[in-house]
This record gives sequence, structure tokens and C-alpha cells, in this order.
Amino acid sequence: MKTTELKNKSQEELHKILEESLQKLQELKFNISAGKVKNVRTLRELKKDIARILTILNETPQ
Repeated sequence: MKTTELKNKSQEELHKILEESLQKLQELKFNISAGKVKNVRTLRELKKDIARILTILNETPQ
């Protein structure tokens, strides 16, 4: 997800997306360790998305 898309979302939407992304990350790590996933690049992309969301949440005043 691009930064410009994330900046247009509200705080509640960003928190919801963050929770979903963290769940996906946990499932993906489990599947990679079990050998079910061969494309580990998605793990890196998901981590970057989570970092983008956290950065935007920290930039905006609450």
C-alpha cells in the first residue's frame, strides 16, 4: 500500500489495517516455517507496509 493512500485514511482505519496486517504477518511467518509458502518476498513487503502505517500514526497528532 502506498504512503499517499495511507495518509488519506482516518486514525481508526489505520488502526484496523494495522491489526489485520499484524495478523497476516503472524500467519505468514507460521506458514513459512511450515514450508507452505515459497514466496518469502511477501514477508518483506508486509513488514514495510506495517512500518509505513506506524510511521503515519506517529506523525499525526492524536
